[in-house]
Amino acid sequence: MKVFIPSIFAFCLLWFKGDYHSPTEQDPLFAIIDFPEFEKMTDEKTGKIRVFNFWATWCAPCVKEMPYFQQVQAEDADIELIFISMDDGRRPERVTEFIKRRNITSPVYLLNDVDYNKWIDKVDPGWSGAIPATLFIRPDGIRSFHEGEVSYEELKTMINQLKK
Repeated sequence: MKVFIPSIFAFCLLWFKGDYHSPTEQDPLFAIIDFPEFEKMTDEKTGKIRVFNFWATWCAPCVKEMPYFQQVQAEDADIELIFISMDDGRRPERVTEFIKRRNITSPVYLLNDVDYNKWIDKVDPGWSGAIPATLFIRPDGIRSFHEGEVSYEELKTMINQLKK
């Protein structure tokens, strides 16, 4: 019995360890993060306009606007695009399958921090928590936020405003 309980504990640790992904050579564009890790990402200085798009695989408006974000980044070297998935962290394979199917080439992070009420206001005080939503951070650290779907033209206009 003394060996049996630790064996079950060790088995459970190994079993649940497989639920979390970190960037690897095979999957360099996907990682699971918590909110403190996201905050660190927003503080990084890259000299570019950083665009954090909050989305989920089950959100039709999110999926619809994703190509616009990728197109804008492809056209503008001053843009750094990062997709933040709000999908269920217990099923990361849904996100990785989606990334492959949709040929997403920008980094994707699954924000696995289910206590939304603790951190939504830290992203933007006016954010209701609805997605799609986008946080823009200029190279000087000034932030702007948009809640809701955007068209390609609207996104280009927002980015051009940030460059002024």
